[in-house]
Amino acid sequence: MMQNRILTPRHIVRVVIAFVFLTVITQLWYYGPPHALRYPTTGAANGAHPIDYLIKQARQSQDDLLAKQTHDLKSSAEAYRKRRGRHPPPGFDKWFEYAQKNNAIIVEDFFDQIYHDLNPFWGLPAKHTRQQAKQLPFRISLRNHEMQEFMDDSNWMKIWVGMVEELKDLLPDLDMPMNVMDEPRMIVPWEDINSYVKAEHAARSLAAPQHVIQELSPLDVDGNEGKKFEIEFIEKGQYWDTARVACAPDAPSRSVPAVSNSSGPPPYCTGKTSENCKPDASVWLSYNGYVSNWTKVKDPCLQPELRESHGSFIEPLSQSSTRSLIPLFGGSKLPMNNDILIPPAMYWAKKSLYATGDTHGAEWESKAPRVAWRGGATGGKHHKDNWTRFQRHRFISVMNGTQVREAQADENREAPNFQLQPYQHYLGTAGQNMDLAGWLDAIADVGFVDLLCYPKNEDHSCPYLDPYFKLVKGIPLENMYDFKYLPDIDGNSFSGRYLAFLRSASLPIKATIYSEWHDSRLMPWLHFVPMHNSFVDIYGILKYFIGDVKDNGQGQLKTKHGHDKEAKTLALAGQDWANKVLRNEDMLIYVMRLLLEFARICDDKRESMGFVGDLE
Repeated sequence: MMQNRILTPRHIVRVVIAFVFLTVITQLWYYGPPHALRYPTTGAANGAHPIDYLIKQARQSQDDLLAKQTHDLKSSAEAYRKRRGRHPPPGFDKWFEYAQKNNAIIVEDFFDQIYHDLNPFWGLPAKHTRQQAKQLPFRISLRNHEMQEFMDDSNWMKIWVGMVEELKDLLPDLDMPMNVMDEPRMIVPWEDINSYVKAEHAARSLAAPQHVIQELSPLDVDGNEGKKFEIEFIEKGQYWDTARVACAPDAPSRSVPAVSNSSGPPPYCTGKTSENCKPDASVWLSYNGYVSNWTKVKDPCLQPELRESHGSFIEPLSQSSTRSLIPLFGGSKLPMNNDILIPPAMYWAKKSLYATGDTHGAEWESKAPRVAWRGGATGGKHHKDNWTRFQRHRFISVMNGTQVREAQADENREAPNFQLQPYQHYLGTAGQNMDLAGWLDAIADVGFVDLLCYPKNEDHSCPYLDPYFKLVKGIPLENMYDFKYLPDIDGNSFSGRYLAFLRSASLPIKATIYSEWHDSRLMPWLHFVPMHNSFVDIYGILKYFIGDVKDNGQGQLKTKHGHDKEAKTLALAGQDWANKVLRNEDMLIYVMRLLLEFARICDDKRESMGFVGDLE
């Protein structure tokens, strides 16, 4: 018979210590180190590289997504009701017929962005939104399937009008105000949006079919009457402070003010708790140092450091934002913006700087195992006191062998716009002693074609940038497809070349804080390679895919220890997928669905309105 043991204070202390130790170990295993930046370990399970694991997970996620595909009107309407909590909008049957006629892959999840954008408008009276849409300038209007005259003759507006005109015979009457600026316009406080979304959830219902109205009301029911709206726009001040009110109260960025000094390299989060690094909240969800949650890594509300490292928050090229929820459509936005997304004009345009048709360069094996990037020094209004914080400038610097070599030569010398030390963690044990600068010289062909100095110089020179950047000759977009790796970096807003890169059969490596209409359709680590906005992971990404390099003496690179096969698989998968779900037809299918939903939101009878033809 065992005797009862009395727990002494010493025993209690030992038990507590053991419990704490096991808890910490468990947390580290599950979450990783409590840093906003989790550096890679030696590998994932069974010694595999972390990217191997992320690619495998992406394939499984894609399979799970495609398992939801619907093939007929009834199953598509059922999927809608299950995901949205109400009946589809009037005209859903015509929408499905149009999508099916154009061989679309129909997965209800593909349209999540529409509901993220439109749901808050259920919290406002239909008449309010309807009348605002009619009064706002730069709008596309449709009456009795005929396009009305529009108020702006900019190229973007003409292109968007042409897009909607393709659908005019299938759409109800509508007024569609457009944002013709590069930058998004709406920043509604989080508390207001939360209230509107709660109202939307409360309004959800699946009424019996006999009680559902299946036809929209006349749009011009108000005649010329109605409230005249005066909308206040914020055009001055620190954009970060304007924007962070749209973050949730407990989000890391909500209480962090804009900085007053934007000189020197941006601070990185390396594990110390500070305004830039809050271990409990601003984790960008990496797997051993590589992006694993693409949605969160793009969200400035989770990363206060972006206020000091992205031109959109340092000094945007232009600023005109409202904190009112107004119906305004545009091509891109930040996660905290409330603009309604549509395909960007430059994606739709048949002739533009980024339209290269079916051109995709050489076959993969004939493409150079190198990195190509060309562009202007955009990203906002940079000048001598803030240029070191801009994302494109930083990317060019970290990819420049000369600048890296200078940073390595003197550990005490700080590069003007980047910190080198964190990158070494990505090169592995063998890479710690590699000639990093020489490796970059061999694999990178990146540079600015215009420095876009402020104030502007006619000869394209720039006194504060000239010591660090030398202009390079441009490369036509179709010639860039002869390179295997194509990084894509934000400019003044989103990058207009992204769709062309996806279609190119080269491998896009994407860093952004902007949302676009197609985000729910693309799978990171399957259709493109995601990259952190600090570019801290770029060396590890390229080392994984390209490996070691050596000139064969004939101006050609020989590579070894890389993962060229995996790179080819991703590049071709991205191209194939873009040709299936990012076609012009898919843009029209998205816009038609969006405008049917918007028309219902503007109808006073919207809560009793829907499509129930499949239930009759």
